Amino acid sequence: MRSWDERWQGENHTYNVHAIEQLKNLADTKGITTAQLALAWLLAQGEDIAPIPGTRSTKRLEENAGATDVQLSAADLARITEILPHGSAGSRYPAAMLSSFTTD
Repeated sequence: MRSWDERWQGENHTYNVHAIEQLKNLADTKGITTAQLALAWLLAQGEDIAPIPGTRSTKRLEENAGATDVQLSAADLARITEILPHGSAGSRYPAAMLSSFTTD
């Protein structure tokens, strides 16, 4: 996937790796994993948001469930927005694939 995913190519790769490092540092200061930080951020986006993380182990399932106990402050949310103001650098899907999606 990383061979074609533009988020992991050139300058996008550099930007995203730097963002991951900053998010890991924020998670470390809170005593949580980066995955828990990401899930807690999603949960903080509103009552109509329901993250559905995938996992292959009981350990990760328990880790993911622990995100429901994470409280992010307004400063935490602002810091995440500062780190990734528009999400990751690069598109999630190649342009050719986007044309097959519908918005109906």
